[in-house]
Amino acid sequence: MPDKQYYSTSEAAKILGVSRIAVFNRIKKGQLKAAKFGRNYLIEKDQLPQKRGAPLSNRDKELINKAVDKTIKEYGQTLKLLANDQS
Repeated sequence: MPDKQYYSTSEAAKILGVSRIAVFNRIKKGQLKAAKFGRNYLIEKDQLPQKRGAPLSNRDKELINKAVDKTIKEYGQTLKLLANDQS
């Protein structure tokens, strides 16, 4: 994807690794600033935390590790059962 100043919701979703609906939800909640043009939103490049493939910051890594730890703590047994069911 070429480097440009503004991205559509579809492009932003690809960059963020989420669905378009998730992008719309973030806009609606104020988590992602976007300008509305007609029926479409444009998201400024600076509003996107990082592009896919860019190195993660230590803070991002810490947040990911906490989320994984919490998921394993709360759903570890279920995840094991699901893994065994897939075999």
